[in-house]
Amino acid sequence: MSESKSTPTSHQVPPTRRRGSMVRPAGRGPGTFVKGAIILTTCVLALSACTNASGSAAGPAPSGSSNSTFDAASVTPDQTLASQVPAAIKSKGTLIIGSDTTYAPAEFLGGADNRTPMGYGVDLAKAIGATLDLKVDVQTAEFTGILPALGPKYDLGISSFSITNERLEAVNFVSYLNAGTTWAVRKGNPKKFSPDDVCGKSVGVQTGTTQEDPDLKNRNEECIKAGKQPINIVTLKNQTDVTTRLVNGSLDAMIAESTLIGYAVQQTGGAVEKAGGVYNTSPVGIAVPKNDTALAELVQKVVAKLIADGSYQRILDSWNNSDGAITSPEVNPAVKS
Repeated sequence: MSESKSTPTSHQVPPTRRRGSMVRPAGRGPGTFVKGAIILTTCVLALSACTNASGSAAGPAPSGSSNSTFDAASVTPDQTLASQVPAAIKSKGTLIIGSDTTYAPAEFLGGADNRTPMGYGVDLAKAIGATLDLKVDVQTAEFTGILPALGPKYDLGISSFSITNERLEAVNFVSYLNAGTTWAVRKGNPKKFSPDDVCGKSVGVQTGTTQEDPDLKNRNEECIKAGKQPINIVTLKNQTDVTTRLVNGSLDAMIAESTLIGYAVQQTGGAVEKAGGVYNTSPVGIAVPKNDTALAELVQKVVAKLIADGSYQRILDSWNNSDGAITSPEVNPAVKS
């Protein structure tokens, strides 16, 4: 993040990166996954490379794609919870959500006009609104501008925010997901890759992520110390290109954030599959103004209800991201960093 701004309550919004997965500021890299999603699917079907010399996705950015089967109309309003909606929100009848819609499969723009917000974060926002008998307006925003604008501009921020101690000083959070790191291989794992034996293997990773450094960096150092072959670490700017190379057989495996791996499996029609479980997980949360603990507690009750009635699970299942599901949402959960 570049600079921090002040909230109306004078809490300083920390310049921490999104999710905590990206080393470079703002973590925009995974957002290119949306733009390359359909390109990637085309490449998979043709089994031909779609990268240029720089390693970025070739061709123009296509419309986003959605395989979601969740319909917010299936969520029944809960009048007990709806009665607890703050008067300022109830009077306008709309829950306004700030979201950086460049981060598939959580929040991104797609549909026929390539302007329709979608993703599991967007579906969750719609389900929250439906439970509270409110309309939902998901507004595209710069990631760094969402937290400072909570209250005067946005009622909630749903934009794959990692919950950190720094951010908890500025806003309230309601946890709704765990995200971490996982691996993927070609369907059937033809190269018999194991995350426990990466020395001498070709592994693809997106440049600037914590999967590149410190994860692969540390693993490579261990290989060398043990007198084994170093890892052939293939770093590329775009996650789509990493996935395409895996499908085409030039990589033994790839490593990425768990939500991106799940989406890659879905977008490639199963041409890749997960290898091993998710590790180094951290909670992801819905941001609520710091001075509105009552709203945070209400959102927690709503998410808990959506978990109990199965809506939450249907949302994650439709985006192939059930690995990150939680069973008990919390307001301002304790975190390590």
